[in-house]
Parts: sequence; structure tokens; C-alpha cells
Amino acid sequence: MSNLLRIAGKGRVFFPRLILLAIILFSGISSAYPQTPLSLNPAAAADMAIKNNLMMEMARIGTDMKKRKSDLVWNEFLPSLSVNGTLGRYNWATTTQGIEVISSSPYLKLNSITLPDWFLTGGFSAELIFSFALIDGIKSIKQDYYASRITFEKAKLQMEQGVRKMYNAILLLEANVVLLKDSFENYKRQADIAEANFRAGLVPRLAWLQAQVAVENMKPAINDLENTLKTLRGNFALLLGLPFDAAFELEPVSLGIEFIPSDVGDFISRSATGKPDIQELQANLVTLYSQRKALTTQGYTPYLRFGWSLSSMFNPVLDPFKNNWFNGDNWNSKGQAGGTFSITVGMSINSLFPFTKEGQLRKDVEAGLQIQNIALAQMIRETELEIFTIINSLEKNRAGAVAQQATVDLAEQSYRLTEEAYRAGLQDFQSVQNAALAYDQAKIQLLTQQFNYLNDLISLEYSIGVPFGTLSSSGTKQ
Repeated sequence: MSNLLRIAGKGRVFFPRLILLAIILFSGISSAYPQTPLSLNPAAAADMAIKNNLMMEMARIGTDMKKRKSDLVWNEFLPSLSVNGTLGRYNWATTTQGIEVISSSPYLKLNSITLPDWFLTGGFSAELIFSFALIDGIKSIKQDYYASRITFEKAKLQMEQGVRKMYNAILLLEANVVLLKDSFENYKRQADIAEANFRAGLVPRLAWLQAQVAVENMKPAINDLENTLKTLRGNFALLLGLPFDAAFELEPVSLGIEFIPSDVGDFISRSATGKPDIQELQANLVTLYSQRKALTTQGYTPYLRFGWSLSSMFNPVLDPFKNNWFNGDNWNSKGQAGGTFSITVGMSINSLFPFTKEGQLRKDVEAGLQIQNIALAQMIRETELEIFTIINSLEKNRAGAVAQQATVDLAEQSYRLTEEAYRAGLQDFQSVQNAALAYDQAKIQLLTQQFNYLNDLISLEYSIGVPFGTLSSSGTKQ
């Protein structure tokens, strides 16, 4: 029997160790296979950022607070209830007159009674105040929640705009890395050609050395650009709520540049009602008007207060430390139980004078309305200039991309012909290097203009209040 117990005891230790060993084994097997990179497109990346970004979570919590306040705004009509109890001690001894019955005698004797040092009282009260300002206050709370929803939607759109532009920046940087690596391979091929020509006696040793130096000079530039890309991808991952080293792949975006009718007047009129910044200012303005109305109603209309109270005192001739609190006979003795029901009509007088605190508060709201109106007018003017600038930038990038495409074609032909001549010994290495550099710069410039055009479309979509992708999804993928 004891042997069985020892075996069972060893089994209790053995099985947890076996489970731990299995966990370590399987974790090692899973780590041996890399996780599949997350595939993202601009819309999916924006949704992920809106759901996972900490700043968006803060904005979401603030909106939920105002929603809860708006949903429970009816509690303004609930009475205020309170209960109280007081245990006190007299500073000096208190006496009262009492009547004593003399046994076996028809007479009564008046005696002086010293009350206990401590006394006990309790009370309950309910109060309900009604005024027309309550109704306006409820409307103000509802409007404040509506304004907070617009602010939250604006934050979401700004987040999506930033994510889409950073998405494009990563794609542009990745394209630059690919072009730079292609240039590096071209330089290596040119160095091999220079070595072959040198050994054939077609070029001097200096040309071969120059080609090798050009190859080595490309390596730091590639490393710097890759480090920049890695940093940008890490920031993008954090923006999406992912670990900074998360593996993800970005789907290509449309880079075809098509003509968009640039009716500046139509875009400006659409922005006046569609731009999130203008909508936010308009909602805040309506909220301030609602708050001003509530303050005015509160200051110039009367209020009606309903009150009900119940109070009771422990029998003062009894000691609260010696007698039972839960004996009803010890409470509510004649003349010691009380309570009231009251209806009060009143009105604030301070609000009638402009120099009082209430009067100054009303003036502050008026000043806030003036500031908000000025801010709205300024925002509309800035939006007009913003749209005008975006339209000009779109036209500039569109025309530049069309011209740059022709430049890329010419630079490619020049590079191919120069390389063929260099291979035949008819051109020096410097000419080939200059032609390759011009070709690479032309391709980078074309990509830059295409992505700038796409980012301008994203900015225009935000400014006129249309869904992202309405204008920026046309064209062919790169």
C-alpha cells in the first residue's frame, strides 16, 4: 500500500512536468515556422487604426460618457433624497421639569430632571425642483452629445486620412528601395563589364576601380533607406495598434492619373457642409446657443420647489448609550416628532444684474458665441484657400506626371544605348553612370508625383466630406 502511495506521489509530480515539456516542445515547433504576414489595404488599415489606436479609444470613451448622460437626462426630474442622523453631546448639563406621582397620596410633585449628556436625532427629506430651465438644459445636454458624436467622427476621418497617407508613404519608400537596389545591381553589372573590358585591354584600370567604388558607395545609401523604411513601418504598426515589429504586407494602390473636373466653386460649396472641421464648429455653435437659452431661462423665470421632510428625536430623558434605539416607544414622543411638506415659488435675483456672477456667466457665453462664429467664418475662408491650393497641386502633379512619363521613356532609351556603347568600349564608365543616375531620378520623380497626386485626392476627399476612395481609387495598380 505504501509503495502505491509513493508511485502516486511521483505521478503527481511527473504529469505537470510532462505537460510543461509538451508546452515548451510545441512552442518551439510553432516558433520554427514564421507567422504569415498580415495583408493590408488602405481601408483595412484605417479600420484597424480606428479600432485599436489608443487616442481613438480615449475619444470613444469621452463620447460614451456624453451618450450616457444624454440617455439618462430624464433623471433631472427625480427628487433629491437624503437621510441623516446626529449623535450629539451638550456642552453643559440640561435640566427640565418633570411630574412625579407620590405613592399613597393624591398629590403630584414637580421635580427638576437632569437630561442625559448625549442626544440622538434622525431625519429624512425629499426635494424636487421644477423650472422651465430644466427643459432647455435637457435640450442642451442632447445637443452636446450630438456635437461630441460629430467630433468623434471627425477624429475617425482624420485618423483614416493620416493612415492612408502614411500607407502611401511606405509604398513610395518601398518603391525607392526597389529602385535603389536595381541601381545597385546595374552598378555591379557595370563593374563586371569594366573588369572584362580592362582584362581585354579596352579600358584602363582606373575605369575598373571607379566602377568598383561606385558599387561600394551604393551600400550605405541602401542601408540608410532600409532603416528609414523600417522606422516608418514600425510607426505605422503602432498607429494600427500592432507591435512595432509586426509583419505586414501592403497591397498596391492605384497610381493611374486621370483627369478630375476641377470645379473649384462646386468643391467649395460642398466643403461648407461636408468638411468635418466645419461640421464640428457648427455643432459646437448650436450647443452654445442651447446653453445660452438655458441660462437665460434659468435667470428670468421662476422655479417651483416641492419639499417633504420627516424628523424624529430620541426621547431626551433617555440615554442613547443605555436605552434601546430600535424600540419605537423611545422615539416620536409627543412634541418630539416632526416633519413638513412645502411648496416654494422663487426666482433668482442675482441673474437680473449684469455685474453678478450669474450675469457675468451669461456674458461669457455671449463672448464664446462670438468667438465660435468668428472661428467658423475663418474656417470657411481657410477651406476655400485649401481647396484652391489642392486643385492647383492636383493639376500641377497631373501635368508633371504626364511629362515625367515621357522623360522616363527617354532616360531609359538613353541609358540602354549608353550601356551598349560602354559594353563595346565606345563610352567611358562616367557616361554610363550619369545615364543610369538620370534614369533612376526620372523614375523616382514620376513615383513621387503620382503619390503626391494620390495624397492630394485624399486631402480633397476629406475637405469636401466624401468617403475616402471616392476620388482616389481610380487608375491602374502599380
